[in-house]
Amino acid sequence: MKNLLFTIALVFTTLFSFAQDSEKGITITVTIDNVKNNEGTVLLSLHTSETFMKGKGVMSGESKIENNKVVITFDNVKPGEYAILALHDENNNKNMDYETNGMPKEDYGMSNNVMSFGPPQYDDAKFKVENEDIDLNIRF
Repeated sequence: MKNLLFTIALVFTTLFSFAQDSEKGITITVTIDNVKNNEGTVLLSLHTSETFMKGKGVMSGESKIENNKVVITFDNVKPGEYAILALHDENNNKNMDYETNGMPKEDYGMSNNVMSFGPPQYDDAKFKVENEDIDLNIRF
């Protein structure tokens, strides 16, 4: 009888742990290896089409720069469509700084490494999160 109860408990414990794993989201690991200096931090934000260029993203990350490189991870991301914006915040003011002519003073980048004249566009930067972890490289 004890063996039967132990076996049943083991089965339920195993099933419960698999159920928890399936509820975990996807991990997105972002590497930026061309930061021009080690001053300040790099800020990243994960966006949906609703939040892109409109404020705070659905997730954000920040990292100190070492050897002109950062690696930032977004954990438990739900499947869907996203874009990532990145900023080298050299003066640590948590904002992008602009020249008097409106051009950015600090380096920036986005997923898919799209560099365009004018503001970033969600459709250019979007990517799909499905059922596998993702490694992205963003260039400034």
